[in-house]
Formats: sequence, C-alpha cells, structure tokens
Amino acid sequence: MDHNQIQNQIPPVNESESKGVVRNSYERMMWMLSGSIIVFALIIGGSIIFAANNIIAPRIGNTVASSAQLPIVESTPPPSGPIKVSLDNDPVMGNKDAPVTIIEFGDFECPFCKKSFEELLPQLKRDYIDTGKVKFVYRDFPLDFHENARKEAEAAECARDQGGDASYYKYHDQIYTQTESNGTGLVLTQLPVIAKSLGLNTPQFQQCLDSGKYADEVEKDYQDGMSAGITGTPGWFIGKSNTDNTITAPAVEGAQPYSVFKTMIEEQLK
Repeated sequence: MDHNQIQNQIPPVNESESKGVVRNSYERMMWMLSGSIIVFALIIGGSIIFAANNIIAPRIGNTVASSAQLPIVESTPPPSGPIKVSLDNDPVMGNKDAPVTIIEFGDFECPFCKKSFEELLPQLKRDYIDTGKVKFVYRDFPLDFHENARKEAEAAECARDQGGDASYYKYHDQIYTQTESNGTGLVLTQLPVIAKSLGLNTPQFQQCLDSGKYADEVEKDYQDGMSAGITGTPGWFIGKSNTDNTITAPAVEGAQPYSVFKTMIEEQLK
C-alpha cells in the first residue's frame, strides 16, 4: 500500500471539532485549578482562625501587652467571699475605737479614687466618721502605670512622720485636691511645696522623701492589697473592727455611690 492509499484511509480531521476538544480540555483544567485554589484558601483560612483562637487570643487575655513574647501564665483568681484584711500600721481617720472600719486601697493618681475623695468621703465623714461610728484607713495601692503615684504615697507618709495621722490626711487631701489624676499628676517638685503649705519642716520632709524611707511601707501595702484580691483602685473593705487590728469583709470595687456604703455600714452597725 503506497503513501497515497494510507492517507486516503485516514478520516479527515474536522477543524471545529479539534478546537472544541482543546477548549473543553482547557476549561476542565481551569475548573480543576480554580477548585485547587479554593481548597488551598480554605486550608489557609482555617489555619489562621485556629491560630487566632488558640494562640493569639490566649496571649492577649493572659499577658500584658509587650513587644516581647511572654509565656502564657494562668493568673491566680482573686479570693471570693469575706477576706481577713489587716489595718497594718496605716493612718486612721476618726475614732480609733469605732465599731466599724473602712479600708481603702487607693492610688493618688487614680481618677476614680479622686472621684471617691470628692463625692463619697465627705458624706462618710459627715454621717459616720465624725460621729464616731466608723474609722477610715487609707492603704496605698500605687498602680505601675501611674508615674508619680508611688512617690506621692511616700510623701504622705513623710508628712505623717512629722505630724501623725492628722498631718497624713491633710497631705492626702491636698494631693487629691491638686492632682489632675492623669497618671503623672503632680510634678514631684510640688510635693515639698504642699508640705510647706501645711506648716511642715520642708528640709526634713525633703530628706525623708529623697531617702526612700517609706518605700518599703508603700510596697507592703501594695502586696497586702494584692493578697486580698485587689486588682484596681479604689478597692474597699467594710467590716466590724476586730481586736487584732483586722476586719473580715468582702471586697467592694470601684467608685461606688454613697448608698452602697450606707447600706453596708448600717448592716455592720446592727
């Protein structure tokens, strides 16, 4: 069979059919490629969601924001129910033999503490502290992000060093009156100016402040507050005065209205 006979036996190729076969193959290939991309995208998306739920979110919830990657540490839950809290050797406002004690863990640069000083404390003084029913004890809980709060707490102790509890609370009142409670608050150079305005020996006050004489006292208050479950300021405890210089009471958090304190105090006075 010669070459011409072989060519005559091969059916002719339809050009349109050939193009259709190519087009169908191309479309199938594109569908397969698109499906692969979708599957790949779903896998990547699922991985991102998993990471967000199981890695990123726990880190945000359990660690302080930082440029360093810190290990996840479970925080210790605060105590619940009544807690035994010491008055320590901290300054007392009012009758030291009053049947009920209020302890405030406060920060001189906390805006909510300033609010309590301006709105709550005057009513407590009028109805309970000045009448001898309640004694008030201020303990320090300077928050780390309030730049001058710790030194202000030491300054109030230095004022007490010269004039006792009365001088402490006069100094305490002046800090809360003058500060803007914005984290930085009073500049440190203003602290001896307050001391002078209260008639204190300014060089003696400045020496006390510069020496850090009461840094440990302020730190002890802070640690006692942490042990009692305080995480922010103001933190309060209201309970019957015990002979061992303690009270046992549940924590009250934040700048609560006077009505809350009135109810709790009246319950303790029964």
